[in-house]
Amino acid sequence: MKDWNPDLYRQFEAERTRPATELLSRIPLRHVSRATDLGCGPGNSTELLCQAWPEARVTGLDSSQAMLEQALKRLPDCHFVQTDIRHWQADVPQEVIYANASLQWLTDHQQLFPHLVAQLASGGVLAIQMPDNLDQPTHSLMRKVAEDRRWAEKIGPGAADRKKLLSTEAYYDLLSAAGCKVDIWRTTYYHVMPSHQAMVDWLKATGLRPFLTPLSEPDQEAFLAEYLRELAGAYSVRQDGNVLMPFPRLFMVARKG
Repeated sequence: MKDWNPDLYRQFEAERTRPATELLSRIPLRHVSRATDLGCGPGNSTELLCQAWPEARVTGLDSSQAMLEQALKRLPDCHFVQTDIRHWQADVPQEVIYANASLQWLTDHQQLFPHLVAQLASGGVLAIQMPDNLDQPTHSLMRKVAEDRRWAEKIGPGAADRKKLLSTEAYYDLLSAAGCKVDIWRTTYYHVMPSHQAMVDWLKATGLRPFLTPLSEPDQEAFLAEYLRELAGAYSVRQDGNVLMPFPRLFMVARKG
């Protein structure tokens, strides 16, 4: 898959940073010396950690070189590492491991989450926020368009590989069995979008990437035009001309005993 586009991702940075801020606000630690941001992207979430604990050694991890270059420009004094989250091993136990909108791209949470808890110091916190929107029209319509014979062979079956999250209860049991006290909740944001095209622009930076990457530029334009028509039929325009885009997210803050 082509590398992430940081500029496109940052087009809606305020909206993307809001859940990161809310996740951070629920971490019950005042003094932190070591924290790691898993899937740091262009550094917007890493910056929050640096502001919260200015004396801490904060490390940002991402698999995208383009994202890390943007993050380093934003936070030149911060430490960034290009690696796959699944292969990451902390050099020393961490007091905070923070993952905002990154772990939903990975599978095998039953193994991954206990592995992350094992990287925490005693009393440390694993803080996770994941979009839980695969059943929303924004994402079901991606799959619908991709199933059309014009696109199915070119895109292939792997585009829809992102798996539905486990149940809230399953995550609670998984983290409590790993020795954590768990705070877990779900929030649905209603992002006010100026148009259906703005929704497409948002999703081009994230959920649409696996569908668009295998296509040529003309095919991408045709795919997006069809997807835009589907969105216009699914999301009505409000009285003020805006469109509301519901966006459910699952949060969990697990403190290691």
